[in-house]
Amino acid sequence: MTGEPTDIPFTHPDRQRYFEDYIPGSTHNLGSVAVDEQEVLEFARRYDPQSIHVSTEFAENGPFKGLIASGWHTASLMMSLFAPNYLSDVSSLSSPGMDELRWVAPVRPGDILTVNVLIASTRRSSSKPDRGVVNTDISVINQDGVTVMSMSAVNMVQCRSTDVT
Repeated sequence: MTGEPTDIPFTHPDRQRYFEDYIPGSTHNLGSVAVDEQEVLEFARRYDPQSIHVSTEFAENGPFKGLIASGWHTASLMMSLFAPNYLSDVSSLSSPGMDELRWVAPVRPGDILTVNVLIASTRRSSSKPDRGVVNTDISVINQDGVTVMSMSAVNMVQCRSTDVT
């Protein structure tokens, strides 16, 4: 039937996702985002003003032999896909945190980053049956197939129904 939530792909920004829609073991590609040099410089100047992020001259002679994005910028680029394509305004309640954040390879201007997720586990709250906990393993991979960032996220998500079965 048209108009039902299942008619829209899981990762579509218009999809209303609830706790029951997050199926443990399922994987999803959340799309890709390009890394822009001007944005790398602007982000770093404001939030992470280390020379390897803000000075192309310094970076050329530095340990990475070129300008690299701040890991926090990489995480922000990941969130630009994670929030609209994985979470949902109708059900995303909060996140108590993340675990195992790793920046495992440099991200450079011109890179194309793809975000993939694995729903590692879900657990309905016993004290608040209107919500559940979704644990997600996130991988950010560049155009060469190299994982540049990984992390595990914990999200509180509203249930579609409060009926516990």
